[in-house]
Amino acid sequence: MPRFPVPHDTSNAPSPLTARSTVLVTGGSGGIGRAICLEFGRAGWRVGVHYHTRKDDAEHIAAMVKELGGEGRAYRADLRHAACVRQMVQDCTAQWGRLDVMVCNAGQASSRLLLRLKPEEWASIIEINLTGTFHCLQSAGAVMLAQRAGSVIVVSSYAGVQGGTGQTVYAASKAGLLGLVKTAAREWGGSNVRVNAILPGWHRTALSGGTMPDPGNLDDHVLGRTPDLQEVAGSVYHLALLKDASGQVWNLDSRIVY
Repeated sequence: MPRFPVPHDTSNAPSPLTARSTVLVTGGSGGIGRAICLEFGRAGWRVGVHYHTRKDDAEHIAAMVKELGGEGRAYRADLRHAACVRQMVQDCTAQWGRLDVMVCNAGQASSRLLLRLKPEEWASIIEINLTGTFHCLQSAGAVMLAQRAGSVIVVSSYAGVQGGTGQTVYAASKAGLLGLVKTAAREWGGSNVRVNAILPGWHRTALSGGTMPDPGNLDDHVLGRTPDLQEVAGSVYHLALLKDASGQVWNLDSRIVY
């Protein structure tokens, strides 16, 4: 998996996205999503903070974005339903005139061995993590293809590449995202729409729950530590600005992907 390249001379390239551009972050009311929203807010962006049930949290984060110098607004959508996602993207685009970046961060975790996994649990996680992201790409992609510009960043997982004990449906859903990202990148590249994925690593959030590894049990991390959340958010921001990267999977911790 590639790491971020050394910056090169872009003096003759089109200007990158800057302040007053628009980003919509799904799962923006959660841990990783919150950090990403605030990172774009610090740069003066217009930030759409998606939520499903956590309205107060999303509105608080939107207010924090404003305090940091950007513009923030909360948008509700049930990502399992295509019509809800289309309405969210339409509302965001109507509010700010365009959609420059979509960060597909929303997801749900599951920790259950394969033989103990119930069909309904499998269906629920796939519907949220994989199908929900599919709905987001369809709606955001339609806007970006019309603009002939845009960047989509999908939050996948190391488990989607390597698997993990007790992570049957979570790993499967995150692996599916990688195929979705690479296919969309191929289909949309001719219209200057970039689609990439990140593997953000372990972070102590509501999503990680009781599955977060013990600090003394990080032998698979060559640096012996999990990544800093602020660094991950900064990486997402900089990836959104890279005009020549698409179809890539960026591993943001020190676990070696085989």
